Amino acid sequence: MQFKKIFVTGGAGYVGAVLVPRLLREGCQVTVLDLMIYGESVLPPNPQLNVVKGDIRDRDLLKKILPGHDAVIHLACISNDPSFELNPRLGKSINLDAFRPLVEVSRDSGVKRFVYASSSSVYGIKEEQDVHEGMVLEPLTDYSRYKADCEQILVNSQTPDFTGVTIRPATVCGYSPRQRLDVVVNILTNLAYHKRKISVYGGEQLRPNIHIADMVESYIVTLNAPSEVVAGQVYNAGYENQPVRELAESVRSVVGEDVQLVTTPTDDNRSYHISSEKIRKDLGFRAQHTICEAVADLVQAFEAGKLPNSLEDEIYFNIRRMQSLELI
Repeated sequence: MQFKKIFVTGGAGYVGAVLVPRLLREGCQVTVLDLMIYGESVLPPNPQLNVVKGDIRDRDLLKKILPGHDAVIHLACISNDPSFELNPRLGKSINLDAFRPLVEVSRDSGVKRFVYASSSSVYGIKEEQDVHEGMVLEPLTDYSRYKADCEQILVNSQTPDFTGVTIRPATVCGYSPRQRLDVVVNILTNLAYHKRKISVYGGEQLRPNIHIADMVESYIVTLNAPSEVVAGQVYNAGYENQPVRELAESVRSVVGEDVQLVTTPTDDNRSYHISSEKIRKDLGFRAQHTICEAVADLVQAFEAGKLPNSLEDEIYFNIRRMQSLELI
C-alpha cells in the first residue's frame, strides 16, 4: 500500500465494515470515525485499528484526530434519497456542510490523498447508452445535488501535496457485517429467501450494481494509484447495467426456482446506467464478482444465522433506524 495510515469516515457502515478489515490485512493503520448508529460491534478489535465514536461535523474533533494520517476515505453520509428526505436539514449538514471543513482539516493536517464516495445518481436520467464521467451532471434530488457540489469542492481544493479523487459507485450489493437490506439486489434476495416471492415493478428499468468486494477493491485501487494519474479525477465504479427484471431472475436462479416473480406495471420507468470504462483504462480496475455471487453470499449469511429477523429488524433498514433514533 502506498499509504499506511488511513482515516475512514463512516468506517462502520455497510461498505466500511468490509473495507476497513481489508485495509488492516494490507498492513495499514486505520482510524474510523463513525456515529455508530448501526451498532458498535461491527468492527472486530485490532491493534492497528482506532475506532472513534463521533460526528464528522465536529471540526474540533477532526483537528484532534486527523493529524498523522496519510489518506482519507470519506464514506460517511446520510445514504440515498429516501433517508435524506426524512430530514433534509440533517442531510445537508452531514452531506454538504461538513464536507469543506473535512477537506480543509485533512489538507491542513498533512493528508496526501482524499478519496470521496460520491454517487452515480449525480448524472440524473440519461438516454445515452454509456454514461461516462465527462457528461453533464443533472442531479434530480438534493442528495445527488450535494454529492455533485462536494465533488467540485474537492477539485477546487487540490494542491501539489493534496490529491483528491472521486468515485461514483453503482448500487452496492452483497453481504457485510453491517448489513443493508434496503438496496435493490439485497431487498430482492431477502424477500426471495424468506417469502419465496418477489414483486418487480415495471422490470425493464436499468440499474447499475456492484458487488461489495469490488466496491472495496475500487477504493484500494484509487488509493494506490499515482497522484499524477488520479489528481482531480472522477471514476464510475459498477459491474453491469441490468434491467430490474433480470436482477430478479438472477436472484431466483440462486435462491430457488420455486420463488415466484410477480410483475406489476409502474409509472416510474426511470433507468440509470453507467460506463466503468475509464477506471478500467486508467487504473486497471474491472469488477470481478457477479450479482449472483452477491446473492449467494447473502443466502449463505441467512443460512448461517448471521442476519436474524431480517424482514423486521430496523438495523438493516436505514430509514427505520433513523426514525427509531429520532434522527429525523
